[in-house]
Amino acid sequence: MRSRFGIAAALMMMLLLPGLVGCGSGDDSSASSAATATPVSVDPAAFKAAISRDGVRLIDVRTPAEFAEAHIEGAELIDIAAPDFARKIDALPRDGEYALYCRSANRSGVAMQQMQAMGFTDVYDLAGGITAWQDAGLPVVQ
Repeated sequence: MRSRFGIAAALMMMLLLPGLVGCGSGDDSSASSAATATPVSVDPAAFKAAISRDGVRLIDVRTPAEFAEAHIEGAELIDIAAPDFARKIDALPRDGEYALYCRSANRSGVAMQQMQAMGFTDVYDLAGGITAWQDAGLPVVQ
């Protein structure tokens, strides 16, 4: 009986530990909203499926020049390097669903973390960025 309890306790800790570790930011003012956010990096096929759903906002966080060169159809540009990036993101509804990408997933990963810290709860990041998207043979607007 004692070994069953030990196994059950160990399983519970394995399930709870990732959530507990993510909550230790030290800033209790936003911990409740940020702790519920689950940012997700997905491959191009899953990203394509996500952006095909109604209501998902597709955001390109690259520069205007990169956007003009090639972007995913339906994307809106919110340049992470622009001084008004945080203001533009802050104006978005927290309960919306967002799909982010950049060239290689570095900047969109940073943007996803910023959105999580701001209380957004449904954010996807294209793993490998638009480069992976194109490598998968998926279309872009040029």
